[in-house]
Amino acid sequence: MLNKDQEQNVAEGSTAIQAGGNVTITGLTYTEVKSVALDVFKANFYELAGVAKETARARAEEITEAFLSKLQQENPDGFKKSDDPDFQYALFTVQKEYARNGDKELGDLLVDLLVDRSKQEQRDILQIVLNESLITAPKLTESQLAALAVIFLFKYTQNFRVGNHQMLAEYLDMHVAPFASKLVKNIACYQHLEFSGSGAIGLGERRLESILGITYQGQFLKGFEEKEIIDRGISIGLDQRFFMPCLNDPSKLQVRANSKELLDEALEECAILAEDRVKIHALFDLGKMNDSEIKDKCIEIRPYMSSLFETWSESAMKNFTLTSVGIAIGHANIKRLVGEFSNLSIWIN
Repeated sequence: MLNKDQEQNVAEGSTAIQAGGNVTITGLTYTEVKSVALDVFKANFYELAGVAKETARARAEEITEAFLSKLQQENPDGFKKSDDPDFQYALFTVQKEYARNGDKELGDLLVDLLVDRSKQEQRDILQIVLNESLITAPKLTESQLAALAVIFLFKYTQNFRVGNHQMLAEYLDMHVAPFASKLVKNIACYQHLEFSGSGAIGLGERRLESILGITYQGQFLKGFEEKEIIDRGISIGLDQRFFMPCLNDPSKLQVRANSKELLDEALEECAILAEDRVKIHALFDLGKMNDSEIKDKCIEIRPYMSSLFETWSESAMKNFTLTSVGIAIGHANIKRLVGEFSNLSIWIN
């Protein structure tokens, strides 16, 4: 709770911020905004003694500098938010939580969430979700944050650029490997995620193998002979826009698509006849690997996937669905590692 009865000692060049009062600041420079941000912290954080007070101050300065630096890179217009009470409160939340624990990874995550929050011009669902995420993320352990990232990645996203096994391997290295060793199986981890409002443990389950087989089906095909195209009477014949050598058996062919969704888009774009569309879809499903084979292929591509499959199948990950807050935190946790990632508004709007 913010204390409304305060005395402030303001250093030369700083700007006094009275908590609970009206604040109007326009046209500030980077240095001035930093001064305002630190004054917000000093005015509202609990008074600590000795080394603890100095540690909290140093951490607040560190996280503020990290945030302003990233804001300057990603959203310079966000500096105008320095006079927005709701945004000041969000900033103070980040400063306060980082001052309390000093966890570098959590700090990076909070900075990404706050930068995303700075991009919201009005009070809409995305702004509300990001505000809540800033409060929720510090309540979660490293394992729980990793779980949100991995569940979000596999259950809610698809990388359209994965075109072969090497690209899939590189995608896993960048987006999955950093989290895989941090995942745990114990139910308490996921019960707490549920308690925090990040998601829910449902009755139904989705096997990781099955998810991969749908999202990246084109990576897990055994192929077919060219005569299948002729025998099925596909009028476009061996059209290279839709057929290619099989990734798992170059002596055979496969449909050139990663998923049914992408295949439908390509068929529509090229105005393929309805009769051919049905037949090409049938070929896309022909020789698809079963779940066990998909699992083996993923482990062949990247051996560390073995432990991930095990953790997924023996934990509540397979039953877990994310709330909007869980999606926002999972998204930010991935973004802090990879830098570039699709806009959060794709999932929350």
